[in-house]
Amino acid sequence: MSDLIKIAVDAMGGDGSPKKIIDGIIHNHKSNNNNFFRIFGNKNEIDAYIEGKIHQDYYKIIHTQNVVKSTDSPLEAAKRGKDTSMWLAIESVKKKESDIVISAGNTGALLVIAKLNLKMIENIDKPALSALWPNKKGMSVVLDLGANIECSSKNLHDFTIMGASLYKSLYTDEIPNTALLNIGSEELKGNEIIKETFQILSEKKSKNFNFLGYIEGNELMNGNVNVIVSDGFTGNVALKTAEGTANFITDELKEVFKGSVLGKISAILNYSNLNRFKKRLDPRLYNGAIFIGLDSPVVKSHGGTDLIGFSNSLEVCTKIVKGDLINKIRENIK
Repeated sequence: MSDLIKIAVDAMGGDGSPKKIIDGIIHNHKSNNNNFFRIFGNKNEIDAYIEGKIHQDYYKIIHTQNVVKSTDSPLEAAKRGKDTSMWLAIESVKKKESDIVISAGNTGALLVIAKLNLKMIENIDKPALSALWPNKKGMSVVLDLGANIECSSKNLHDFTIMGASLYKSLYTDEIPNTALLNIGSEELKGNEIIKETFQILSEKKSKNFNFLGYIEGNELMNGNVNVIVSDGFTGNVALKTAEGTANFITDELKEVFKGSVLGKISAILNYSNLNRFKKRLDPRLYNGAIFIGLDSPVVKSHGGTDLIGFSNSLEVCTKIVKGDLINKIRENIK
């Protein structure tokens, strides 16, 4: 079993934990038996959900009763102690007992505790929060999504390299197209920092990605760009806007098709198309934000997702480790 990917799981973070977390692990194991789960949390509660569902060769429970609360500030979470399920899970990758760590718990706490435990990759100044977004042709990596409100041109350049490395880890046969999120596509548009970054990326050609310049908000989903880079403020606003728009569209469609007899008939006739559309916008398929720039990968699952969403984020963990993300970033950042 030494060749299994070792995933450290904070079982006590997020809504409905630990049941949802364990159910997600069980669901993931049914289709992928290449993972070994180091599960951190209350052993009595976890045992009740996992015992007999997965062979004991594929998991180990590390008991602790102390947890980071969803209401904790990052500082309160750090002060809560080094025996919380979140801290111990992160410490597991620090000690090289695990290859990657995942939590559905408090985002701010996860970022702070990760930074307290793990070192930065050499030559990178700031870590970034990245995620997968659907587009017309597949998936895009978008970063930063809120870890850094203010960024220098070097930070944005580093984010481009890290984002391209992440994309290559997930999609090993592709060379990603990268672009900077901006208010226009013209070279003169944007603030001084983004203009400086444009110049750096234009001059420093890379064999690991193609730099296409700027991308505007209305082009995020067209699929021509695989890695979209911004500061954390802009990226977070773009993320929330996209999520809100997707929810608005799906909610409005539901109302249209259930509001009248004609609507219900149309829904029945278009069931397969509607189902395909619903799946395309299903946020569970894109669950799992990645905190990159540290010397071990940290994945944040959405706290409100269900077992399917958590299972999908575990699949992201598997791909990141198999794709050798950290070493790709180290090689490309030199």
